[in-house]
Amino acid sequence: MKFSERINLIQPSSTMALTSKANELRQKGEDIVVLTVGEPDFDTPKYIKDSAKIAIDNGMTKYTAVDGTLSLKKAIIKKFKSENNLDYGLDEVVVSAGCKQSIFNFLQVIIDSGDEVIIPQPYWVSYADMVKYSGGIPVMLETEYENNFDIDIDKFKSLINDKTKLFMINSPNNPSGKYYDSKLLNELASVLIDHENIFISSDDIYEHIHWSNEKFHNILNVAPRLKERTVILNGVSKAYSMTGWRIGYAAGNKEIIKKMKTLQSQSTSCASSISQAAAEAALSSACLELPDMNKQYKERHDFVVSELNQIEGVECKPTDGTFYVFPSFKNFIEKSEIVSNDKELALYILEKSKVAVVPGSAFGIEGHIRISIAIDIDSLKNAMERLKNTLTL
Repeated sequence: MKFSERINLIQPSSTMALTSKANELRQKGEDIVVLTVGEPDFDTPKYIKDSAKIAIDNGMTKYTAVDGTLSLKKAIIKKFKSENNLDYGLDEVVVSAGCKQSIFNFLQVIIDSGDEVIIPQPYWVSYADMVKYSGGIPVMLETEYENNFDIDIDKFKSLINDKTKLFMINSPNNPSGKYYDSKLLNELASVLIDHENIFISSDDIYEHIHWSNEKFHNILNVAPRLKERTVILNGVSKAYSMTGWRIGYAAGNKEIIKKMKTLQSQSTSCASSISQAAAEAALSSACLELPDMNKQYKERHDFVVSELNQIEGVECKPTDGTFYVFPSFKNFIEKSEIVSNDKELALYILEKSKVAVVPGSAFGIEGHIRISIAIDIDSLKNAMERLKNTLTL
């Protein structure tokens, strides 16, 4: 069977592949601790679920406008103003079936064949393949764990050329937990301001899962001049534990948003009407559960970092946010007689420790492992004990 050339450009998500393998083993009776998925273990807050039930009872079960209900878009605009000090109009916002769809749609409408997209490493697994599917060329901006994945501005400048169309930011970052503080954002902005043909995407999905000393900033907070060529991408999945509700949104130049809406009208059309009602509630009222969820993420983070650093050959630096840690296993792999790379290590951990993790190479950085801490502390204690017992040199 002959498939399209473009579908052969991309590979299945490594995160989903390893999660599927772990679930297969579970179905066979294996006791597997799954630390692959970026999905909060907390239930969606009650006030959000109640709003969805009310929407159902009130018959809000029909198609909505392609770009989202008027009330949800107003809630998003209010959120941007109150939390991010950013001003958007109704024609500058589009609601999609998850932040992932918003990113995909944006790339499809902005990238042409041969356009280059600069992506700092490590990066979320889908970025590079999405760029390839749109006809673009992902250009990796190398960073170093030893420098806490800070971006070298000279390296960044060296990658820019006439074909550069887009620079992608994800902060706090999946998989590393790295937060781009205002100092770094200012340095990046000072370069981007001089290159008027480069667009910027700011993936802020982990905005509220953040414990850096600095209040959350995105690049528009430090460089408002970039607004017309920056698209802010966000959603309710992570902060409000609403992954299955599938609501994301994008805000930016109205001409870009208009094209994203056109593409969406010929693909998924509107997002779920009930999910939109739930998202509106999430963004319109103070979420009293958010501080406690963040507190528990930080406690899990501190525990896992401490435990991993007790394993010979492993280095785990504290992160700035998200619900992942991204330890280096480079020394362990170099000294090991059993594994020679992070992919083999992830499989070994699954087979011997019965713990599912994702190799760092899936995120563009060899020799690391991404571990999700979006799971209860008892399961994390179990997983860490298994790793400490199994990973010996």
